[in-house]
Amino acid sequence: MININDFLGESIRSGMVAIVGPPNSGKSTLMNQFLGQKISIVSHKPQTTRNRILGVVNGDDYQIVLLDTPGLHKARQPLNREMVRIAMESLKEVDVILYMIDVSLPLPEKVAKEKNKEMIEQMDGVEAPVILILNKVDLLDKERLLPMIQHYSELYPFHSVMPLSAFTGEGTDVVIEELLELLPMGPRYFPEDIPTDATERFLAAEIVREKVFLLTGQEIPYSSAVIIESFEDDEKKKMTTIHATIVLERNSQKGIVIGKGGKKLKSIGIAARRDIEKLLGQKVLLKLWVKVRKNWSKDERFLKELGF
Repeated sequence: MININDFLGESIRSGMVAIVGPPNSGKSTLMNQFLGQKISIVSHKPQTTRNRILGVVNGDDYQIVLLDTPGLHKARQPLNREMVRIAMESLKEVDVILYMIDVSLPLPEKVAKEKNKEMIEQMDGVEAPVILILNKVDLLDKERLLPMIQHYSELYPFHSVMPLSAFTGEGTDVVIEELLELLPMGPRYFPEDIPTDATERFLAAEIVREKVFLLTGQEIPYSSAVIIESFEDDEKKKMTTIHATIVLERNSQKGIVIGKGGKKLKSIGIAARRDIEKLLGQKVLLKLWVKVRKNWSKDERFLKELGF
């Protein structure tokens, strides 16, 4: 008998898994925990992730391709609408969906019902099995856990409801086991030494944007974008030179990002350079500029330039 896998090569458990859910539920932290390294940027602010980030988890007999997606929310602005579109589009092309919620903070009953309704509406019509991930259980009173699992199990026909802590890693091994039961047999999508399909330029821009999120407050993070103007490797010096521009929406924001005497911009640059050096494994010369492009988040042409 002819076995098609003899022509395709190695046949293992392999498939695509989307990580979706509301903003700030811990999706990027979970992605990084699964990978054992930082691919998706994280911050305590919601809507940090804007693009879909792909990460590859490899085992001896499996390969899980994870899609970290922007937070699902009611979007009004063009940028936010594109973020939600990216997340919802991901649901159509995967084998399994991990829908993730933060259960560490109690919500008023009315708010909880609204969020549950939104979740059910977002999952309406999906064909892939959905695993509900209850995140941040390390911050939860354990007596609340079983009733909570029972509640969500009755709310929607999830394949399973699984508690974990994306931050500590508690429960992630059990989720991997559950995924392997659901993924089909097939070849590896990516070589085992490739953790993501994202380019180094893209990851460098994301790192700079993360530091803007972490080191500035108020509206600045949501009014900022990062463009890599140049990315040059010098093999002799074993150094990469990166020129990047932080784009803002209003002139009043420029002084906040630069800071008195340029201190804020310098601190953003130092923090970003350290992480980019870890990513690239060599010295980095990072030069940052700040410019204003009025209301760029509403400019659909500019959003296309950013990859949306």
